[in-house]
Amino acid sequence: MKIGLYFGTYNPIHVGHLIIANHMAEYAGLDQIWMVVTPHNPLKKKATLLDDQQRLQMVFLATEDYPKIKPSDIEFKLPQPSYTVITLAHLQEKYPSHEFSLIMGEDNLKTLHKWRNYEVILENHDIYVYPRISDEPENVELKSHPKIHVIDAPIVEISSTFIRNNIKEGKNIQPLLPPKVWEYIDHNNFYKK
Repeated sequence: MKIGLYFGTYNPIHVGHLIIANHMAEYAGLDQIWMVVTPHNPLKKKATLLDDQQRLQMVFLATEDYPKIKPSDIEFKLPQPSYTVITLAHLQEKYPSHEFSLIMGEDNLKTLHKWRNYEVILENHDIYVYPRISDEPENVELKSHPKIHVIDAPIVEISSTFIRNNIKEGKNIQPLLPPKVWEYIDHNNFYKK
């Protein structure tokens, strides 16, 4: 089975994440997309994150109507902060019959060379890249790598930061969230302080 791993803190998950995940499930030749909830991205401050289980619950609520998209808490059991190369090795060992690929935005591809052991990732895993609007120069060498597949996916410019900031300001951002996620956030008064 070909699994696309779509990593994120999902703080919170929003319709942009689902648009990309569903597009990859339908058009990239992948059997399933696992939305891997990252407990601690080395590039983000942990203090700004909701509890791991709360973020996982939101991903569960957002994906339950999508049979090809699954929430994953695999990184909750691994050492923190999470490094993709370690997660991939762990998954390959746990599910030897699966073929794991990464899904990332074009902005992440531009910084891939800064990731721990990125050469090992590129050697052993395909990477499916969706477009992002960015001012940073392209990494042409990486983009032409045989393991890199740039997918003509919709450009979605919604961010979790934008959603959190606007909830705090009392704005109605309901259309940017799956309905069950909005209800969960509203019911628990998340991001209001």
